[in-house]
Amino acid sequence: MKNMIKYFVAIVVTLTFAFTSYAAEPTSAAKKSTNAFEQNLLVGLGSDNEGLQTSAAYYLGEIKSNKAVLPLMKILHSSQSEDARIMAALSLYKIGDERGLFAVKENGRFDESEKVRRMCENFTRTHQIEKHKK
Repeated sequence: MKNMIKYFVAIVVTLTFAFTSYAAEPTSAAKKSTNAFEQNLLVGLGSDNEGLQTSAAYYLGEIKSNKAVLPLMKILHSSQSEDARIMAALSLYKIGDERGLFAVKENGRFDESEKVRRMCENFTRTHQIEKHKK
């Protein structure tokens, strides 16, 4: 019985190490999949479908895509939708690129919508607080 427990523990430990070392090393297929995901989201930013555009903006912010900074800035400056501009500002804030952060700050001063201005000001203020904590 004791030998059986020892074998079981040895198998569990071996499998645990095998799975954790495998998960830590991203494969080239995983990298290609991530690139394809990012490219699809970038295409989604150019969509006329507002829901698709805002969802793509959200996920590009989540993955902190530097490739999305300029397209997000374009949405922030030219979209007719307040929601799309707010999502673009949020994503730019999450990405943390200085160009995008400056655009969010300026939108907080000059956007035609009070709602968008207020949200951009909040993102800018939060960024300043986080910056001072470091």
